[in-house]
Amino acid sequence: MIEQLNRSNIIPFLSDIFARRGAEEYLGEPVTIGMHMLQAAHFAASDGHDEDVVIAALLHDIGHFTTEFLGKEADDGGVFSMDDTHDRHHEQAGALVLAPFFSSLIVDCARYHVAAKRYLCAREDGYFAKLSAASVHSLELQGGPMSDEEADEFAAHPHFEAIIAVRRYDEMGKIAGLDVPDFADYLPMLDRAVARH
Repeated sequence: MIEQLNRSNIIPFLSDIFARRGAEEYLGEPVTIGMHMLQAAHFAASDGHDEDVVIAALLHDIGHFTTEFLGKEADDGGVFSMDDTHDRHHEQAGALVLAPFFSSLIVDCARYHVAAKRYLCAREDGYFAKLSAASVHSLELQGGPMSDEEADEFAAHPHFEAIIAVRRYDEMGKIAGLDVPDFADYLPMLDRAVARH
């Protein structure tokens, strides 16, 4: 349960999730869910982003595992399925777990990476056409492209640029067979992030 998490056990907790659940299928994509998040972090680091953006990319989808560690708080959480007929709100569940321990930028990138997809579908020509079948299906459940008013409001978010960057790495992190650093390689970075918060 979320109340059992604290500064001393949050990183071992996240490590354990990756070790036990990271090999699960990721929405029918050609990578596992753990590899998807590791690839997103790898691309963020390769582009020279600071540690908070790299960590945000690494942890942006952690909410897919919330039914395991949030119990009744996560009735709408869990791993997305192409058979789903309602949104599981994994982005909110992930932000709930991360908020006590990480910066607002990291938390907001997790909380709003779904909103960023909706924004980009509304404002960037060709973005929707690049989405996988799973992303298209989840977009329908998540409200579809933003309205002009929603998009204007979203673009004013103080962490807008970082959120959009993480969203782009989310879309990129679906390459079968790509060799990237393991979760353990990010442990010193995670330690520093928790210490800073």
